Order: sequence, then structure tokens, then C-alpha cells
Amino acid sequence: MENKKYRVSFPHIGNYMYPIYNLLDKLIDKETAEIILAPKITTNTIDLGAKASPDFVCVPFKYNMGNFIEALENGANFLIQAGGGCRYGYYGEVQEQILRDMGYEFTYINLLDPEGLKPEKLFKRLKKLNKNLKFSRFVYAFLLTIKSIEILDDFETYMRDNYVYIDKKEEVNKLHLEFLEHLKNLSNLNELYKIKREYFKKLKSLKLNKNKPDVIRVGIVGELYTSMEPFSTFFLEKELANMNVAVKRYTTVTYLLFKKGKALKKLLKSSSKYITYALGADGTESVAHTLELIDKGYDGIIHIKPFGCTPEVNAMPILQKISNEYNIPIMYLTFDAQTSRTGLATRLEAFYDMLKMKKEQKENIKPLEVKNETEIKEKRYINDNNKKEYRLQN
Repeated sequence: MENKKYRVSFPHIGNYMYPIYNLLDKLIDKETAEIILAPKITTNTIDLGAKASPDFVCVPFKYNMGNFIEALENGANFLIQAGGGCRYGYYGEVQEQILRDMGYEFTYINLLDPEGLKPEKLFKRLKKLNKNLKFSRFVYAFLLTIKSIEILDDFETYMRDNYVYIDKKEEVNKLHLEFLEHLKNLSNLNELYKIKREYFKKLKSLKLNKNKPDVIRVGIVGELYTSMEPFSTFFLEKELANMNVAVKRYTTVTYLLFKKGKALKKLLKSSSKYITYALGADGTESVAHTLELIDKGYDGIIHIKPFGCTPEVNAMPILQKISNEYNIPIMYLTFDAQTSRTGLATRLEAFYDMLKMKKEQKENIKPLEVKNETEIKEKRYINDNNKKEYRLQN
């Protein structure tokens, strides 16, 4: 590919495409390379990916494959995989081999090693896009990207935590789009911090109606891709917000890259009643964060995973035990290429109705003074989780 211009592309995952685009734009030699964003994810993306992938493989793999195929069909010849440590570390290699078997010609690199992010190795790989790239330039662009991702995660976490309480949804949506466009076209760290100050001030100036009635609080736990790529779950968080549900999610790129490893011992300790060793991938977090959400008084939990995700399958019976012991509803959602959006909407509506009824019953029950167990039985009251209050027996 000596005399051929590189056309670089990479798969989508949430809004992280914006800082990744900015990173590549800073590093490539524009005389010999250009960036081609994979088309926006649609049903065609998953259809293409599913046809090219083994049936048993998880849905993130299929979405990535669809992204790659659409990018290659649009002229890309240099593919970047930003992750893929699952499937015993051969995730990216399998994708590459399938695409080559399909007849595509391209250069392929993975930004992450199985053991994590290694800047010195990443620099050597990206030098293929710019032979004159200096390490100092790479380090600055890399730092800018990391800081951009941290700020993006902070911005979207605040949005997610408070979206249901903001009356003027069109204003926060507009701010969000403007903010993302700035991240895509950043020049330097000073500009990034200026944008952060400006847009966080605008975001936090939007009035929050914390006394909004009938708000249900739901936590989302589960596998990372389906947590962070909204199309893969049919925009689950947005659907919940439209149903007057406040959503809490822990999984972000910042957490995965910089906090997860350090947090493991703490997570295992907080969930030691249920697990002794790490479950792998995001399974440990699913258990520990569920317990944390219960402690914070959330009304329900939604556990999401791709079909066949072994660590999350291992977490499910533990979560069910927690659900039974703490009397908190947990809904399990599994996604694949054949998942029905209509079926998902029906299940969400039923889950919401159940949570609302449960919350209303709890709010309408007044604590009662009782003298002994005989009186409890006679009046058909039962103890509710040893909280010194009683509720009508169903």
C-alpha cells in the first residue's frame, strides 16, 4: 500500500467516536491518510454483521462487523479496533480473519492490548498513519483524548442522572449535540477546558424539578457494549426517561480504563456475601453495583447483556438471589440481532407499571404499633424486611 492513501475507519460505541476522531485527526499525515467515519448504526448494520459472524457470537461482535463492512464498502482500507479483549483475547483477530475471508483488503490494528492500554505500543501502531509522527505530538494528542473522554463521561453522567427532572428536554438535547461537535474539532487542552466550563455552566443552569411527581428510579447494570451503545438496546435509557424514569448507569470508558482495576477489591468486598472471586468481564460490577443501587433506594434494576455473554450469565442467578432477599424487582434483558423493539417496549411498560404499583403501595402503608406475633397474624400483617413497619399480606 505504498502509493495508496490510507482511509481510516473504526466501529461506533456511544459518543466516543468524537474524541477518537479528534485523536486520529491530530495524528495522521493528511497527505497520505484521511478519516472515514463508519455510517450511523442502523438495522442494516446489524444485518450485515450478523450474516458475516458466527451465530453463537455476541451482538457487540456483530455490530462491529457491520460497522467494518459498511466502512470498507465506503472506501476504507485501514481499520482500527478500539477493544475486543473478550473471547479469550482473540476478538479482533477473528474479526480481521473473517473480513479477509470475505475478500476485503485492508490494514488492521488494535488500539488495546489484552493487558490494557499501552501508550508506547499504540504509538508504534499509529505511526503507520504518519511516518513523521513525533512521540511528543502523540503524547499530547493522547492526553487530549483521555481528558476529552473524562469530560464527556462527566457531562453525559450528569445528563443521565438528571434528564428526567429537566422540563426543557429540547434545550439539553441541543446543548449535548453542540458539546459533542466541539469535542470532535478540539485544538488543544486550553480549548477543551474552556468548552468544559462553558457547557457545564449551561447544562447546570437548566432548572431541575426534583419534586416532579411519580418519578421511578432504575439502575442499569450489565455488559459494557450494550450499556454504552444506545442503538444495541433500542435506546433503552431514552425510552425509560420518556416513561418518567430516572436512570443510573456506572459503566463508562473512564471507569473501564482508569477505575475498574483499582475498584475490583472494593467491589468484591462489598459483595462478599454473594461472590468470592471475580466473575470476569463486567459480571462482578453487575453484582456489586446492584447492591449499591439497592442501598441508595432505587426502585428497580435492569440487567442487560448480549446473548451468550458468559460472565453476565454467571451473574444472573446471584442477582436473582439478591432480588429475592431484598425484595427488589430485577428485569433481565438479552439482546441479539433478532431482538424485537416492540417486544422490548412491552416488557418495559410492564416493568414500569409493576414498579409504580409497588412504590405507591409502599408510600400508602403507615407504620403500625403491634404487641406480639399473634396480633400480627390476626390482623394479617407481615414484617417487611425487619424495618419495624408492616404491610398488608397479599
